[in-house]
Amino acid sequence: MSIDIDFQGPLFDGRAERAMQDACDDARDNIAQFAHDRALAHMQSFFKNPTGYYESRVTTTVVSSEIARVHDQGVVYGPWLAGVGSRNFPVTRFRGYPHWRLAKQDVADRGPQIAEDAIRRHLPEMGG
Repeated sequence: MSIDIDFQGPLFDGRAERAMQDACDDARDNIAQFAHDRALAHMQSFFKNPTGYYESRVTTTVVSSEIARVHDQGVVYGPWLAGVGSRNFPVTRFRGYPHWRLAKQDVADRGPQIAEDAIRRHLPEMGG
């Protein structure tokens, strides 16, 4: 008597692993896009005299397979706008705008749902 075991399907042929990596990449990219959009929306709400230059410098950079960074490309007055520069209060009365802090909070609140949606889209490829 013998028993034959045939290992096949997404888990064994690599499709599940590829689908999971695709889901992770989508989650990273979607969360970064959400963060980018929220930062710009908060800038639009708070900036008193926008020129458009600062907003045009806000971009997203993929740092690694797990990390994407939304940033202002090092605009020299970026820290001042955010209220963390050496020229903010008490040197001047300007305390800065909360655009980055609020965008970060928005991502903390909505990020898990965005990631879950990305994973759900790829579940069929994983055999689920």
